[in-house]
Amino acid sequence: MLEAGGADWIHIDVMDGRFVPNLTFGAKIIESVRKLTELPLDVHLMVVEPENYFDDFAAAGANGMSIHTEVSPHLQRQLSRIRELGCRAGAVVNPATPLTAVREVIPDMDLLLVMTVNPGFGGQRYIATMEPKIAEVRRMITESGYDVDIEVDGGISAATVGGAVRAGANVLVAGSALYRHPDGLAAAISELRAAASTEPR
Repeated sequence: MLEAGGADWIHIDVMDGRFVPNLTFGAKIIESVRKLTELPLDVHLMVVEPENYFDDFAAAGANGMSIHTEVSPHLQRQLSRIRELGCRAGAVVNPATPLTAVREVIPDMDLLLVMTVNPGFGGQRYIATMEPKIAEVRRMITESGYDVDIEVDGGISAATVGGAVRAGANVLVAGSALYRHPDGLAAAISELRAAASTEPR
């Protein structure tokens, strides 16, 4: 349904019940999804000791893995390992995490995910005060000269996507806005694209 509706990637939230309260998908689910679609699988690891999952998730078909800076004391090594496995490497910062946590590892990542909610639960309200942080990320990436996607996740909808894009985001994760849309996934994705494209970067 997502593929038919026009999604570019499928974002899979992995939670371990420790870093965040919920418990969700493991390698078997990623493997099952991989059999159903050719779309890139963007795996967001909301787990402690994320390095314990890298090999299994890469083997299951993940195209990219993003790990939280808050639980990755050896971030450069962990990002490098994700790349060694043939996946895109992403770092994630929670709303309260300063960008100093990632500034030194920009060459080692393909994606920087700025959380626009506190992770762990779907359907949360977008934290609009994260937009200056997204803009700071955009400046930081541009000045670095590296090609790094800026992803935002949390509360993204037709009403909020413009602010995120205007601040500098180019990868947008949406959950509730898609699955709760009264006209279905295709209409929801089309609506998000239209709202995003009307806002200049």
